[in-house]
Amino acid sequence: MLLTEALLGEHGVFKALFSWVQGSLAHGDSEESWVALASLLLETLGGHARLEDELLFKALEPHLGTEGGPLYVMRLEHDEIETALGRAASAGKAAPSEVMGALGVAAEHFVKEERVLFPMARELLGEETLRRLGAEWSARRDVFTA
Repeated sequence: MLLTEALLGEHGVFKALFSWVQGSLAHGDSEESWVALASLLLETLGGHARLEDELLFKALEPHLGTEGGPLYVMRLEHDEIETALGRAASAGKAAPSEVMGALGVAAEHFVKEERVLFPMARELLGEETLRRLGAEWSARRDVFTA
């Protein structure tokens, strides 16, 4: 599997979760529910972001650099999402607005990756490299492969 396909699949799961949160939890749930949700999102989105950074972004650095370009912006957005969710996980009453804000940033971030960064990665890195990185993703995610 290509790394970009694996990351895209994770995006699909996150988008379904975001939709559920926006539809189900956005209306008056307890502070504890929001704090728990923020903690869950922080852990799962954080793991996703770390894999993107360590596998995809690092591989793209020789082609795109790290200052002022798309990788710089992607990393800033990862930090913004994680910071907002970290605040929400410990904020109590402020948690709903922090969570919903982070979900908005994450959704826009996914669009940028899917429409710009992933196609760019396919062009710059090629299928063989993306397949090798996909195998590394699988090993880190401990995904069974036949």
